[in-house]
Amino acid sequence: MSLRVQQLAFAYRGDTPVLRDISLEFHPGQATGLFGPNGSGKSTLLRCLNGALRPQSGRVWLGDNPVDRLRPREIARQVAVVSQDTPVLLPFTALEMVLLGRHPHGEGWQPDSPADIRLARDCLARLDAAPLADRPFDQLSGGERQRVIVARALAQQTPILLWDEPASHLDVKHQLELYRLARSLATEGCTLVMACHDLFLAPLFLDTAVLLSGGTIAATGLPAETLCPQNLAAAFGANISLVWPASNAVSARLDPPH
Repeated sequence: MSLRVQQLAFAYRGDTPVLRDISLEFHPGQATGLFGPNGSGKSTLLRCLNGALRPQSGRVWLGDNPVDRLRPREIARQVAVVSQDTPVLLPFTALEMVLLGRHPHGEGWQPDSPADIRLARDCLARLDAAPLADRPFDQLSGGERQRVIVARALAQQTPILLWDEPASHLDVKHQLELYRLARSLATEGCTLVMACHDLFLAPLFLDTAVLLSGGTIAATGLPAETLCPQNLAAAFGANISLVWPASNAVSARLDPPH
């Protein structure tokens, strides 16, 4: 399922726009990264994409349907979100947190089925978090909680995934595993959009990069072209030069030692 944004503009208050004239298309089988300095509108755009925020003008389309005309449960069956602001003090185990991802597919609050529990455990295992299943969520480290939240999004089994800084709090090993997972999910046919600050690892696993600056699209296209020194200097106000290894060297350089 595709996700489209047409001439979107959004402001939280007054006449100061956070996003202006945003038009983008996100397609199945592709992983897209949203890059830009703080305040450039990355998280706001993600919240508009899943209907949590309603733009002042323009429209977001989920397949053939305008997002603003869909009920939250309908959206949640198609779009899973990893946000930056998941409450910590929740009386759930890690497994119970992941099982919350199954709620949009049920009718009301029903007991978790054996199939749902197996799926939740499989999602935790995919994030190298299976040993955390029975631990209280509020007793996990920041990185452990982040892996559980990503597992919850996987448990929704949606065709579209919106991840907001998913690698935050993760050590390098788990960052690499997360980016590999993003690549695998796109290969499996998901539409994945990820906002991130990581200019050094994340772009190696993406099909498309979108560079935001001042609430507008500064550049979009292949990561190596979009995140070129000229574009990064204009967006971040800093001299940044990324070295792009040959495609056949990326996996070798990033694979952990055996």
